[in-house]
Amino acid sequence: MPVIDVQVHPFDRNHPGRPWASPSHGLLSATGEEMIAAMDSVGVDGAIMVSSFSAYEYDPSYALEVYDKYPDKFRVVTPVDATDPAIDDVVARWKTTPGARGIRIRMREGLPMDADHPGLHRAFAAAARHELPVNLLCWGILDKGLPHVRRHPDTVIVIDHLGLLQPMRPPVPADVWADLPKLLDLAQYRNVRVKISGACTMSHQPFPYYDIWEPVLRVIDTFGLDRCMWGTDWTRTIGMLTYEQGVAPFRETKRLSDSDKAALMGGTLQKVYKW
Repeated sequence: MPVIDVQVHPFDRNHPGRPWASPSHGLLSATGEEMIAAMDSVGVDGAIMVSSFSAYEYDPSYALEVYDKYPDKFRVVTPVDATDPAIDDVVARWKTTPGARGIRIRMREGLPMDADHPGLHRAFAAAARHELPVNLLCWGILDKGLPHVRRHPDTVIVIDHLGLLQPMRPPVPADVWADLPKLLDLAQYRNVRVKISGACTMSHQPFPYYDIWEPVLRVIDTFGLDRCMWGTDWTRTIGMLTYEQGVAPFRETKRLSDSDKAALMGGTLQKVYKW
């Protein structure tokens, strides 16, 4: 079974034709060609491109250009603006876009988070109508995501990055896994899936990050492999590790069987994102 990364963020260099909305986390570019080179170097066969919000906000055009050039390697998820009065139409059009496989809703200060926010309700509901999973970024604030999980049982909701706030740079906080019980509680909701993405950034040990396995295996045991997906969150993680260091601990671990790895590192993703 192919190895597929559930979250990467390709972006072009900053230039007047496609200026960045905010500075990069470290690289001057992570083009489609550069992303494929990194993937090929460690035997990753494909990836879900989550269009970079920091670079392009709600414009997925660069990720779509990459998909058009390499349709065998990528699929695309776009952030959506829940304050857009036309959010229903945005989701409907996205469904018909070649390569489109999901939408992303980000929760943070300054963006909609309220349980009764009408735009959020419409976005989650539209995703269900069009059979698109919602990638939900509510790390560190899982309580803000919970009302939407409950309200939209027919929407497949994929919790980004374990729902736990991950560091961009060292040091790793001592309590980085403290909210794990809040994530595990979400297993009771059958519409929830989990990205075990960026997990290596949460290690207090050097590569190959052996101390991540106790909490990661708790997630897998609680949700089941049919609801968990591995990913690197490259290039957001560049301040902590290389692309290879985000891949190797999962590929080489003895804590998972070959069939477990096949499900976690591609099989479940293919079902969730209809790849």
